[in-house]
Amino acid sequence: MLDAVVVGAGPNGLTAAVELARRGCAVEIFEAGDTIGGGSRTEELTLPGFRHDPCSAVHPLAVGSPAFDRMPLTRHGLEWLHPELPLAHPFPDGTAAVLARSVGETAMSLGPRDAGTYRRLITPYLGKWTTFAPDVLRTQWDGVPRDPVTWVRFGLHALQPVTLLAGRLRFRDEKARALFAGLAGHAIAPPTGLATSGPALLFALAAHEVGWPIPRGGSQSIADALGSYLREQGGTIHVGTEVKRLDELPPARAYIFDTSPHALARIAGLGNAYRHYRYGAGTFKVDYALSGPVPWTAPAARRAGTVHIGPTSGEIAAALRAAVEGRDPSRPFLITAQPSLVDPSRAPEGKHTFWVYGHVPSGWRGDATDVIERQIERFAPGFRDLVLARAVAGPPEIAARNANYVDGDIACGAFQGIQAVIRPKLARVPYATAHPAVFLCSSATPPGPGVHGMSGHHAARAVWRRLRGR
Repeated sequence: MLDAVVVGAGPNGLTAAVELARRGCAVEIFEAGDTIGGGSRTEELTLPGFRHDPCSAVHPLAVGSPAFDRMPLTRHGLEWLHPELPLAHPFPDGTAAVLARSVGETAMSLGPRDAGTYRRLITPYLGKWTTFAPDVLRTQWDGVPRDPVTWVRFGLHALQPVTLLAGRLRFRDEKARALFAGLAGHAIAPPTGLATSGPALLFALAAHEVGWPIPRGGSQSIADALGSYLREQGGTIHVGTEVKRLDELPPARAYIFDTSPHALARIAGLGNAYRHYRYGAGTFKVDYALSGPVPWTAPAARRAGTVHIGPTSGEIAAALRAAVEGRDPSRPFLITAQPSLVDPSRAPEGKHTFWVYGHVPSGWRGDATDVIERQIERFAPGFRDLVLARAVAGPPEIAARNANYVDGDIACGAFQGIQAVIRPKLARVPYATAHPAVFLCSSATPPGPGVHGMSGHHAARAVWRRLRGR
């Protein structure tokens, strides 16, 4: 009998398997897709030689992950590449707010009236990432925080709507407010929502402490390194194996699901255990093969690995609110990435890849290509002239690629209301289920979305406690 079977080979499933294999457990993974990786994959989606990431592309939480930090992933082929600037947020006048490795450079880009305010907000957290990250990316039953003072400070900031943390009462000019609204937009929730300041502040701190890098060769490199390390520890991976019922799996002492909560309930026969769990807005994504770099009017955007297109906090809020409320996009907030600026292996010589997504209603079946490209052209005139090919994926296609992304929700669950801080449901151990041998480790569990493996790490610890207790 196996010690553990993992269903789903995304970053969390792979991390859970590695954590248990390192403890001497016999572990096997079953993945429905033809390759491992889940939201961390790389494919030739457009033209030969252009390597695109269908989902995640830039990885501040992966390079700073306490779970990955314990693993020799560089020995298994993972190499991080850092752009000159982690993030640029351009404006129509050709200027940009930037999120730089330097706090000073970031502060100065926000203007003289807000530079000092930004420094005062950020400075108390600097130099503490090795304790801060485990404290923030923890679960509620994880004991006393390593740095309780910083953890409480962050909690008081994080629980606020970002419109309060970075609103007019703190920042006087639009650049700072827009920068934070864009960072909060990664949560795919209106910036007036509870706890939207959490991801915004976390991403800002990550830029200063660990950067916003990309993996050489694409996001698949993260999954491949985890898979290689798992095999070195004696684990086994099966791909192309869809699991529909628990009794289809080999006998094991524990079963860990890197799936959506509803898929776990269906496979494990848990009925309506997660009937109240909600999914959020969908995503419309376009991957481009370009004949040259994006012609941004803002010079900072030409040096940045990631570019947010809003531009104002009001426009970002309106775009996110429209997606959540089920309205068609008219001027979407866009998150874009330029991997080939720092990784020439991603495209033929002289050519480039470009990655962009906007938010649309859950399950939306329209085509947002035109509104996305019109939004890009506002800040990069002539962009369309560079397009050699594009690969378009709306919510149905995104859900078909990855069953965890229900109706195109790449966060595997809405980041709104109480679900922003308690997911998938209120429980002392959120990874455990009503079945004593079945556990959940996907992004639907704390600490939530992102390629950091921490949900898998915490779930593996819960499984280990059970196995050791028996």
